[in-house]
Amino acid sequence: MNYKHLFYFMHVAKAGSVALASEQLHLTPQTISGQLHLLEESLGRSLFAKSGRGLVLTDAGRMALGYAQDIFSLGAELSQALREYPNIRPALEFRVGVADALPKPIAYRLVEPATQLEEPVRLVCREWKLDNLLAELALHRLDLVLSDAPIPASVSVKAFSHQLGSSGQSFFASNALATRYGQDFPAGLDGAPMLMPAEDSATGQKIRAWFEARGVHPHVEGEFDDSALAMEFGRRGAGIFVGPTVLAQDIARQFGVTVLGQADGVTVEYFAISIERRITHPCVMAISRSARQDLFAPAPGSKPTARRAPRR
Repeated sequence: MNYKHLFYFMHVAKAGSVALASEQLHLTPQTISGQLHLLEESLGRSLFAKSGRGLVLTDAGRMALGYAQDIFSLGAELSQALREYPNIRPALEFRVGVADALPKPIAYRLVEPATQLEEPVRLVCREWKLDNLLAELALHRLDLVLSDAPIPASVSVKAFSHQLGSSGQSFFASNALATRYGQDFPAGLDGAPMLMPAEDSATGQKIRAWFEARGVHPHVEGEFDDSALAMEFGRRGAGIFVGPTVLAQDIARQFGVTVLGQADGVTVEYFAISIERRITHPCVMAISRSARQDLFAPAPGSKPTARRAPRR
């Protein structure tokens, strides 16, 4: 592969047109167009499609762009490592995907041990939908995916779900809302303003079923994929929100809110999803060890399991 062609391709993809890329690179449009044509011929795929006066990436082009960015990022790391050698050890890169439904305080506490190893670690975090992260994992562009659900049966990925632990779920409110709705928990939540987790999340589904089973019908002020955003709204009094019980004291202290009570019987499990059945990556080992020994209390009589995704 001619990496100069790949370099031009990346610039055109970011600029959105050959003309603009040619200005940035101080080359003629004809030169860049010719190089792109040679790259497409060598790959056997069209990387761009016309859109008005500009260009948009095809599906193959989007995939190629991801690889191109990784290639040139790695090249930059190589240059930096050689400049610093032998004075500084190169950092171990750890690429972790965080499912957008995973509460941010949990995500931080899970990932934190990976940054405290004796060897230097360069952390790369990606947040996305679980399906998208699993696709990246399958392409070996991530080392680990953290989620509040195991690999869905509908996703055909050769990977393993390692259960890290579980937590109950508690309700939190600003002082004003706690005074008004917190006296008779959980009946007092009937009609209360609620900031709910997304309906397609494991937590959201279980909390809705919990309300239904108790005949409690809060007024849903909003639904949130991002738990951190829900907590920020909740801190400002927009509604009552849900968070992991294992971090109840931390959440109350950080956001200045009151714990109203726990959703009895509601437990959410947390998983580390990896290509490895037996974990060997030092960062993943640190996450797994800390989660099971410190963050989550082990379920009585149960052992963490590694579940393999079904093949299709």
